Amino acid sequence: MTKKLPVFTLGVEEEYQIIDPQTRDLRSHLSKIVDGAKIILNEQVKAEMHQSVVEVGTNICKNVKEAKNEIRFLRSKIVELAAKQNLVVGGAGTHPFSRWQDQPITDDPRYHHIVNELQDAARSNLIFGMHCHVGIENREIGLQLMNQATYFLPHIFALSTNSPFWEGRNTGYKSFRTKVFDKFPRTGLPEYFDSVQAYDNYLETLVKTKCIDNPKKIWWDLRLHPFYDTIEFRITDMSLTVDEAMCIVAIIQAVVAKLYKLTMANTSFNIYRIALIKENKFRAARYGVEGNMIDFGLQQEVNTKSLILELLEFIDDVVDELGSRDEINYVHTILNHGTGADKQLAVFNQTKDLTKVVDMITSEFTRGL
Repeated sequence: MTKKLPVFTLGVEEEYQIIDPQTRDLRSHLSKIVDGAKIILNEQVKAEMHQSVVEVGTNICKNVKEAKNEIRFLRSKIVELAAKQNLVVGGAGTHPFSRWQDQPITDDPRYHHIVNELQDAARSNLIFGMHCHVGIENREIGLQLMNQATYFLPHIFALSTNSPFWEGRNTGYKSFRTKVFDKFPRTGLPEYFDSVQAYDNYLETLVKTKCIDNPKKIWWDLRLHPFYDTIEFRITDMSLTVDEAMCIVAIIQAVVAKLYKLTMANTSFNIYRIALIKENKFRAARYGVEGNMIDFGLQQEVNTKSLILELLEFIDDVVDELGSRDEINYVHTILNHGTGADKQLAVFNQTKDLTKVVDMITSEFTRGL
């Protein structure tokens, strides 16, 4: 009899763009949306560094269906509160034409400290992502899963690409958000650690030497959370729609569950050099699902879509137990119709008008609510 999987709980955070419906530019909501939301949502909503951003987070969810219902509810509430301020909401990794120089910083000591330390790297960090926490039994297992899951980050990232424009320019990337964030220290793919003690020693050294004032300032694409029993996937762009977001969340959860299952059977997934995985991350940022990535096992270039289909086969035996088959099957819609970046580019190629791209972003945000 096969042993049942543990419950891989989920927590999802999304960062929303607050937009002026007339100019289609990002607009400061002067914390009115956050203040209004706190009455209903308590700690599930908070301001971000720029005043035109709102961040929401689900409660701890037992499965993908629960997380999906929460994200639907959170998106609906923020749309409702924005409408009271005559503002609209959108989901994308960057805004198509807003300039960071025009966006005020939230008046909060935490953000003043980051801006003081990182200067224009922080001021220009006008980007929007989705973070997904997956609950784990303990940090030792979590570290092993983090080391192994790093290989799959470019595949997951490719599906989420949704930031082709930056300050009014077509960047040529499907995700320019990651290029903007690269200016921060302690970002990118996580290092390999052979034990939790080695990882904690690293964190302690940084805190002790005043490189960071708390361990949450490790902003890697995937991190073992310093305070919770979770591993946190941070590589993905903010998704246009709930369906896209939850498809990606379901794949993340299934990858963790599958790697756990292998680890418990004393079969661990191959660990590849970070320098090699970086090559796939670059390809994912540049081409999304439309390019090729490297299959390091075969040591050859392979079409990205076929690698993602292989990933679906790899996780297939845990999907039904997790109850996420419907959400994961949405990956075929993404592969057939393109990621958020492909949709943005299609509108722009048709209209040559970035305000029309913003209209598509804000209308897609509410799809399925």
